[in-house]
Amino acid sequence: RMADQAVRLGPAPAADSYLRADLVIEAAQRTGAEAIHPGYGFLSERASFAEAVEAAGLLFVGPSAAAIARVGDKLAARRLAIAAGVPVVPGTLAPAIGRPEELPAAVADAERIGFPLLVKTAAGGGGRGMRRVDRPAELPAALAAGAAEAAAAFGDGTVYLEKLIAPARHIEVQLLGGADGTVIALGERDCSLQRRHQKLVEESPAPGITAAERRALHAMAVHVGEVAGLRNASTAEFLFDMDRQFWFLEVNTRLQVEHGVTELVADLDLVREQLRIAAGRPFSAAALAAARRADEPERHAIEVRISAEDPIRAFAPEPGTIGRWRMPSGPGVRVDAAVEAGEPVPPDYDPLIAKLLVVDADRDAAIERLDRALDEVEVTGIQTTLPFHRFVARHAGFRAAELSTAWVEEEWEPIAAADRAHALTIASRAAAAAATERVAPASPPGEPGAAGPVTSARDATLGDRSGRPSGWREAARVDATDRWPR
Repeated sequence: RMADQAVRLGPAPAADSYLRADLVIEAAQRTGAEAIHPGYGFLSERASFAEAVEAAGLLFVGPSAAAIARVGDKLAARRLAIAAGVPVVPGTLAPAIGRPEELPAAVADAERIGFPLLVKTAAGGGGRGMRRVDRPAELPAALAAGAAEAAAAFGDGTVYLEKLIAPARHIEVQLLGGADGTVIALGERDCSLQRRHQKLVEESPAPGITAAERRALHAMAVHVGEVAGLRNASTAEFLFDMDRQFWFLEVNTRLQVEHGVTELVADLDLVREQLRIAAGRPFSAAALAAARRADEPERHAIEVRISAEDPIRAFAPEPGTIGRWRMPSGPGVRVDAAVEAGEPVPPDYDPLIAKLLVVDADRDAAIERLDRALDEVEVTGIQTTLPFHRFVARHAGFRAAELSTAWVEEEWEPIAAADRAHALTIASRAAAAAATERVAPASPPGEPGAAGPVTSARDATLGDRSGRPSGWREAARVDATDRWPR
């Protein structure tokens, strides 16, 4: 819609379209483009793609192929961080092999690391290919499933083992690397609220860390970037454990989905900076000023990812066609959306459809602004994650910055499980009422056997435990809005 030209790469399967480097480069050449911005996923962290772009005489808007090879591969990044003296989450430094003849060595590595642990993909991110393993017997299946998912998502099925540090927070640092080798930090983001290791809510700055901890974190991230020779935008990711120790996880050699929260706090357009750097220009004055302010941020931003998923059913994807589409606006509110009313949300790709971001003078004010903005959102036709985000914005623990990567599992899932049980009860009542209607003769009102207040399967949904006006559940299904009381 917003592009000057749009080129269809191929059919829906990513292996036949977005993972085909030759088709992407051909589209750029056909349209007369001078550069390729790789976006968030697919080929964005593939050194071979960056190399092919440069070989075709085009600019790759991101780190060099050599830098991606050094840290875009998570195993290579772990080895580099260790060499740089940065604390790294315990794990393997070589691929974990799932073939029968290699399993004894993989099991031995796992027992050395200690359970529970994670099977993680060496290419890409976003939680794809990640599997939790609690005991040795689970390892073969986790290796096979993780490798298969990683191969489908990124074209590379390499996986490795990493110790599960929990409870912990997930905090990442936004980096920019200049052509002269200078690397600057533009602040950090807390991305602890996740489901299946995929981020749901991000905020900047990370709440609850001291100024000294912030400076130390930024310094570690910059050091990794300098050793790796990073140019353009990258992100260094860390875990922050309950002993207040930072552990290096990986480097994402691309712009992150959640880069907008850094833009709002730093007052900087990161994509514009990427294009400047790719064109061989130095950091802008705005970027250098943002780096100087990063240790003492003056505002707070929060992002929630609105996805076509049902949060009550373990965030299961909910493709469909959007009915109404109404987003909030006003001071301190930003919406990055990929859809509009009447558009289909296909099942072929990530279900993220919009990002709602807010910014204010401090975290409390930002949360209040987020709460108000969420109440202005109206989406019909598909189920979205809006009910979860409203729950988060009003949760006392979130407001108190009591965060960890287990937050969703501990705070949301019990609520969702209770409502699933309630929904099954309602469905059973509806089924019973429908069966009764089919087989029972009608009784005059007021006589034994009369239906009373429940006159149809639709009426069997009336009366919910929230104390809100009855019938909201069925009305929401008719209108396909939220499906969760506000």
